[in-house]
Amino acid sequence: MTPKKIPMRMCLGCSEMKPKRELIRVVHQKDGTILLDVTGKLAGRGAYICPKPECLKAARKARRLERTFSTRISDEIYDALEASMQTAAQQEENGHA
Repeated sequence: MTPKKIPMRMCLGCSEMKPKRELIRVVHQKDGTILLDVTGKLAGRGAYICPKPECLKAARKARRLERTFSTRISDEIYDALEASMQTAAQQEENGHA
């Protein structure tokens, strides 16, 4: 029996290929909303990023999310992504993931 193939995705921050499960999905929904999709099941165009603030900063600086989704992304959205990423990291550290 062959081992199950692990889906790989590229982080928009560090450009490394990593298993999909290790990355956080950022979703651009049809109504223009952009949010973090921790479950990986929300409808919309997805992009992946490492759960590290450095990767989000790098993606923000290079405007990679904006290019991927072909839309302007406000600072508020980036700040919200950063905040929810920190919350997710704290929950993981506390063992509530």
